[in-house]
Amino acid sequence: MFHITQRSGSLTKSPDHHKITWGDGVKAVWVAPTPHFIFGKLACWVAAANVECVRLPGYWIDQDPSLPAGTPWRPGDKVAYRLHGGAYIQLSAHPRDPSANIAKGILKHSPSITRTFGVEYRLSTTDPYEETNPFPTALVDALAGYLYLLAIGFHPEDIVLVGDSAGANLALALVRYLLEHRAAHPSLPEPPTSMLLLSPWADLGTSHWGPHSSIRTHYSTDYLGGRAPRRMNYSKAAFLGPFGFAVAERCPYISPASLHPGVNARFTGGWPRTLICGGGQEPLLDSILSLRWKMERDMGVGGPTGVEYFQAPDALHDWLLFPWHQPEVDQTLVRISKWLVEY
Repeated sequence: MFHITQRSGSLTKSPDHHKITWGDGVKAVWVAPTPHFIFGKLACWVAAANVECVRLPGYWIDQDPSLPAGTPWRPGDKVAYRLHGGAYIQLSAHPRDPSANIAKGILKHSPSITRTFGVEYRLSTTDPYEETNPFPTALVDALAGYLYLLAIGFHPEDIVLVGDSAGANLALALVRYLLEHRAAHPSLPEPPTSMLLLSPWADLGTSHWGPHSSIRTHYSTDYLGGRAPRRMNYSKAAFLGPFGFAVAERCPYISPASLHPGVNARFTGGWPRTLICGGGQEPLLDSILSLRWKMERDMGVGGPTGVEYFQAPDALHDWLLFPWHQPEVDQTLVRISKWLVEY
């Protein structure tokens, strides 16, 4: 399908950042731009990539479907702030998108989570389409969504940051930005105190490529399929934009799991308690295990501030998108539910 749309253009129309897509049961708000919270490295990248701050749709999926969109925090509320996957080029925060199955699954299995919120961050495109929304556009948008939740009364301890695949990459970048810049810019908030990373895409470079690596051996059994390397090259080109492929080999905001000696991705100074979930049959498994090792090295294993890891042995990439992927989906959601209430 990807090689067809390279020639024909998109065959379907998905919800995007330009407008709210309404429908039965859809609860949506507009998220205001937050240019006054962009500092340091992020400000430099924004200028280099000519990124503008814009308002964005945000979608709520709650335990109580009658709760109005954007209802301020109430005692006992805990929200999953979800950043969807899709290689930065596809999918949506909309409640009818396949990525919403993750939010719905968490709500079904985790009574401690009362609400979920997703920001419709801008997707990247490149040749043969118009070149739009490269790094750090999605990070700017994820920051705006987090600040929106704080503005309506949620506190960092009320928020679980949830990212799948590229959304997990984005979650890691958001936390890194907040932690690295808070000391110099006190207006920046603390990051959420809990983070859930599902099949994280944490190395956009080449450090995990090799003839016997999971990224080679697991493509034949994963739904990403044999054309996945070509598709990922498009995603990387679109996302990296003016910075080029080389930046993925050295930037911890882009490739925190990279084994390249130039990437000094540390996880110190207040990183949130984290659960990483990986599929035993997914192409990204090697890089997921490298991310796990780095985070455990700096944060420790388990406890109220450490890292826990769950692996579904027979799971494909981002398996929580697919309700039919049983028993792995329910097993994973049960593990997530237990983790959420451990501390």
